[in-house]
Amino acid sequence: MPRWPANHKKRSDRNYEQEKKWAASPEQKRRRAARGRARYKAEKQGKVRKGDGKELDHVGYHPHGSLARVPTKVVPRSKNRRRQPPHKG
Repeated sequence: MPRWPANHKKRSDRNYEQEKKWAASPEQKRRRAARGRARYKAEKQGKVRKGDGKELDHVGYHPHGSLARVPTKVVPRSKNRRRQPPHKG
């Protein structure tokens, strides 16, 4: 069974090299680590478990800066992904 439909067209509006460079930037590494720490803390508190389909939502929209003091809530993955603003790389 093919992974993509026969009429699938590759997206040409993404620059994967630029996305890779952005994800490797020091600021994004710090933010990714902060998201991981928040998830780890919620696991220790028993709010989420590995493989449960839940994610931590950082309440509000925080495109820049530290996520250390941002409040979080547990939401289903589908709801969290639907709510997120589009990526502007």
